[in-house]
Amino acid sequence: MGLVDRVKNILLTPKTEWPVIAGETSSTGDLMGGYVAPLAGISVLCGFIGTSIVGTSLPFMGTVRTPILAGIGVAVFSFVMAFVGIFILSLIINALAPTFGGEKNPAQAMKVAVYSYTPAWIAGVLGIIPALGLIGVLISLYGLYLLYLGLPRLMKNPEEKSIGYTAVVVVCAIVIGFVISLLAGGVMMLTGGAGMMAGVAGTGGAPVVFDKDSPMGKLDDFGKKMEEVGKKMEAAQKSGDPNKQMAAAMEGLGAVLGGGKRFEPVAIDVLKPFVPEKFAGLPRTSQSAEKGGMAGLTMSKAEARYGDGSGKEVELEVTDTGGAGGLMGMAGWMNVQGEREDGSRIERTKREGTRMVHEEISKSGGDNEYTLVLGDRFIVSARGQGVGIDALRSAVGSLDLGKLESMKDVGALK
Repeated sequence: MGLVDRVKNILLTPKTEWPVIAGETSSTGDLMGGYVAPLAGISVLCGFIGTSIVGTSLPFMGTVRTPILAGIGVAVFSFVMAFVGIFILSLIINALAPTFGGEKNPAQAMKVAVYSYTPAWIAGVLGIIPALGLIGVLISLYGLYLLYLGLPRLMKNPEEKSIGYTAVVVVCAIVIGFVISLLAGGVMMLTGGAGMMAGVAGTGGAPVVFDKDSPMGKLDDFGKKMEEVGKKMEAAQKSGDPNKQMAAAMEGLGAVLGGGKRFEPVAIDVLKPFVPEKFAGLPRTSQSAEKGGMAGLTMSKAEARYGDGSGKEVELEVTDTGGAGGLMGMAGWMNVQGEREDGSRIERTKREGTRMVHEEISKSGGDNEYTLVLGDRFIVSARGQGVGIDALRSAVGSLDLGKLESMKDVGALK
């Protein structure tokens, strides 16, 4: 069964879907690669967009954002922890089964853990708007009902003991989530939303077919690619070779971050020409470039500062997200757009053709920011103090953006 159909069925008709799931012989690799990876990826992606691109408005402080690189780091950590949390929860479900009159079955316990988490991952869509996080948490609670229905059908416990069984598992899940949140530096990825389900409600029992270029079509294609990665990871696990297992895990992480593709970021010497000696009419006062990261998450960046001593300053950054380009790509699939305004600032996020644009405009002539995402991979960001948004937009436009965009497939890894 396809990813979209399974999500639709487990959310809309769980009483009839759990027996179907019970009879399936899905491997752990299939579940992790073809189901957990794309859904957990969407959830952490929305959290990343909400915290690093949209930002959170705080009284007397304005909009607070997590820096792009730090935001990607948190997203990656949260994504990895989704797998860890599911694995631990499945062990708990399996271990508790005899206590509540059920039967131990690791494969069935894994399915219960995975599919019960579906509402939480779907709820992650509201992470794009941090203020709606509480609504997402409430939507995620539907997973408790799914767990309650799934335990007796897969773990074979008497239905009258399902309430107690569910309660104990939920307590354990809360503890797991708390520990993970501490490890993530206190960042709770418990935001969510039901917006993704708007397109699947009311379709009855017929298979859902999406245009391949639509957001859900691309998500379905991403799920198929992750099924292939899951099979490779399962084969490596069966081999018993730690080196092969680590290589497969890193390949899987890279594939997820790249939206099904893997890229090696360009060299810093390639990016340095995009931070010229003069920008927005100001001379360059300093510059730097770096490339680094871990396996599956390597990025390169060139940055420079400009100023003339009169109070006008601009910081220009050009980043190749490389292997993490899938985060940007999925943001594009979801057509993330919005605008908000208060007494001091205007913020816009929009699509201009294939490019994502984010603007922050000060009404008092203070700090302004203009950011472009090119080729779902390269980020060009200009932040100015005492420099207007029109000047920043024009200065970014004067760069050879076409050349940068043409490199979107450079460094593709097989």
